[in-house]
Amino acid sequence: MERTERLEASESNEGRFRLLIDAITDYAIYMLDPDGTITSWNPGARRFKGYEESEIIGENFSRFYSPEDRKAGLPEHALDIAAREGRFESEGWRVRKDGTKFWALAIIDPIRDNAGDLIGFAKITRDLTERRKAEATLRNSQEQFRLLVQGVTDYAIFMLSPEGCVSSWNPGAQRIKGYSPEEIIGRHFSRFYTEEDRQAGRPEEALAIAAREGRVEREGWRVRKDGTKFFAHVVIDAIYSPDGSLLGFAKITRDITERRNAARALEETREALLQSQKMEAIGHLTGGIAHDFNNLLMAIQGSLELLQRRLPGHDPKIARLIDNAVQGTRRGAALTQRMLAFARRQELKLVPLDVRDVVQQMTNLLQGSLGPSVRVETRFPPELPKVAADATQLELALLNLAINGRDAMPNGGAITIGATERADVPGLKAGNYLCVSVTDTGTGMDEETLKRAMEPFFTTKGVGKGTGLGLPMVHGMAEQSGGKLLLKSTPGKGTAAELYLRVAPNEKALPAQSAETPAPSPVNKSLAILTVDDDPLVALNTSALLEELGHTVYSAPSALDALDIMHREKNIDLMITDQLMPDMTGSELAARIRAENAHIPIILATGYAELAPGEGEGLPRLAKPFSQRELAEAIARAVTS
Repeated sequence: MERTERLEASESNEGRFRLLIDAITDYAIYMLDPDGTITSWNPGARRFKGYEESEIIGENFSRFYSPEDRKAGLPEHALDIAAREGRFESEGWRVRKDGTKFWALAIIDPIRDNAGDLIGFAKITRDLTERRKAEATLRNSQEQFRLLVQGVTDYAIFMLSPEGCVSSWNPGAQRIKGYSPEEIIGRHFSRFYTEEDRQAGRPEEALAIAAREGRVEREGWRVRKDGTKFFAHVVIDAIYSPDGSLLGFAKITRDITERRNAARALEETREALLQSQKMEAIGHLTGGIAHDFNNLLMAIQGSLELLQRRLPGHDPKIARLIDNAVQGTRRGAALTQRMLAFARRQELKLVPLDVRDVVQQMTNLLQGSLGPSVRVETRFPPELPKVAADATQLELALLNLAINGRDAMPNGGAITIGATERADVPGLKAGNYLCVSVTDTGTGMDEETLKRAMEPFFTTKGVGKGTGLGLPMVHGMAEQSGGKLLLKSTPGKGTAAELYLRVAPNEKALPAQSAETPAPSPVNKSLAILTVDDDPLVALNTSALLEELGHTVYSAPSALDALDIMHREKNIDLMITDQLMPDMTGSELAARIRAENAHIPIILATGYAELAPGEGEGLPRLAKPFSQRELAEAIARAVTS
C-alpha cells in the first residue's frame, strides 16, 4: 500500500513536471547524450529550428551552428565546458533547417546519475529575436522530463496553482531562493516579493495579467529565505487544459543581480572616465592659456615699469593711469597662478608643515577676511603628523575654502577647521594622509552644483563676484601635492571640504610662515648677460630691464642661437633662459653649457611648471611675470651663490 502511494505520488510529480515543461513557451528544452546526439525534441525546438522530431532525433546538435562555428569547434567546446564546469551559457547565431539564422541564448547543464556519471545534457535555448513563442510540448518519457527539470540549476522553474500556491520546486529554485521543497510547496509565491510589492498587490497583478494575456515578463527585486534581496528576471506562463480551463502557472525566475550590478558599475566607471577626461582636457587648455598669458603679462608689466621711470614731467594723471595698469597686471598674474594651480603646473615647494601652526598664524587673516558675522573654530587632536605641502599654497587653499564657506552663509554662521589622520585613502596611493577639513553651516549645494563645483570658471556667486577658480585651484594644488580634494554637501545643511595631503616623512617641520629671506646686495658692476626666449615681446622686455640696470645684453631667440653666442662671445657672465622653447628646453640648454663651462651662473625664467622630475635641478628659478627688482635680486643671488 505504501509503495503504491509512493508510485502514485511519483506519477503525480512527473505529471506536474510534464505540465510544467509543456507550459514553457519561450524556451526550447531538449536533451543530448554525452556525445551531443539529440535524444529528445520539443515543439518549441521544432518551431525555432524547423526540424521534425523524426528528422533530428539521433543527429548531433552541432548542425544548429554555423559552418564557421562548427569549424572552430564551438559545439564540442560547449559540451566540454558544461561537463567540466557544471554549466555552459552563451549567446550567438544559430541556424534553422531552412538556412536562416536567429540569435539564441543557450544554456547547457550536465545530467549525472546517482553515481555521478555523465549520462547526457539538458539544453535550454531561447530565441532572443522573437519574444513570443509557440507553446512548447515535450514528448519525452517521464524520467527524461524529471532529469531535464532537475538538471537545470541556473533557473528557478516551478509551478503555481491558479491561486498562486507553489506546487512543484526544482533545484534551481532551491539554490536561488533558499527554500527546500518541503518548506515551500503549498505556500503562496507572494512570499518571494518585497513587503512593498506585496502591499501594492504586485503578485496578484502578475497572475491576473498572465491569466488574461497568457504570459507576463518582469524584472524586479525578490526576497530569499534568509531575507536577502536579489534582482530577478521573471516569466510567468498560464497553463490551460484542453477544455480551456486554467490549471495553474509555470514560473521561471533567474537571478540577474550580478549582471545588473556589472551594468551599473560599468556605467559609473564610464561616467567617471568621461569626467576625468573632460577635466584633464580643461586642465591642459587652462595651463596652456595661463602659460601664454604669463608671457603677455611679462611684456606689459615690464614695459609699464620702464615707462613709469621714463615719463617726462611725471604728470599725476598719467602716473595714476600707469599705476592702475600695473595693478591690473598683478591681478592678471594672480589669476594665471590660479589657472596653473588647477592645471597642476604651478611651482610647488613641498616641505614638512604643521597644519595647526599654519591655521594659528592665519587666524587674524581669516577673521579679517571673513567678517564679524562668521566665527572660526578649530578642532585638532593633540597629536597630528606633519604634511608635505607648499606653505604659501596651503594658506591660499585654506583661505579660499573659508571664503567659499562665508559666501554660502549670507546671514553669518560658523566655519570649522579640523584635521584627522587617515590611512590608505580610496583613489590615492597607499600611505598615510592628513584630512584637513573646512566645514561651514551655510546653504549647501544640490547634486548638480556639487558635480560641477571644481570645474574652472564655474561659479554660483553671480557675474563679477567670483572667478570660479577658487576650488579648482585647491583641487589642482592637492593633486599636484599627491592628495585630493573632496566636497560633501547637503542643501540646507552646509558643505564640508576635505583636503587630503600626504603625511611628510619624519623630518623637522618648517614654520608655517618663515621669515622672508633678506634680499641680496645689488650687483654694482656691469655684467654681460645672455637672455634666451623665443617670445620676442618677452625678450625685448627682459633686455630693456637689464639694460636699465646697467648690464650688457646679448639676446637669443632660440637655444641653438644661444649656443652660437656662447661660443662666439667669451665674456658672458650669466645666462637667463626661458624653459619651454622649440628644439631644446631651457634646462637642456643649461646642461649643454654647463658641460663646457661648469661655473657660469644660469637662471631659469618660467611661469609654468613644465619640468619633468629631476630636470633642471640646481638651477635658480625666476617666476614670470617678474619685476625689475625681482630680476635684479635673482641676478644678485645667482652671481654670489
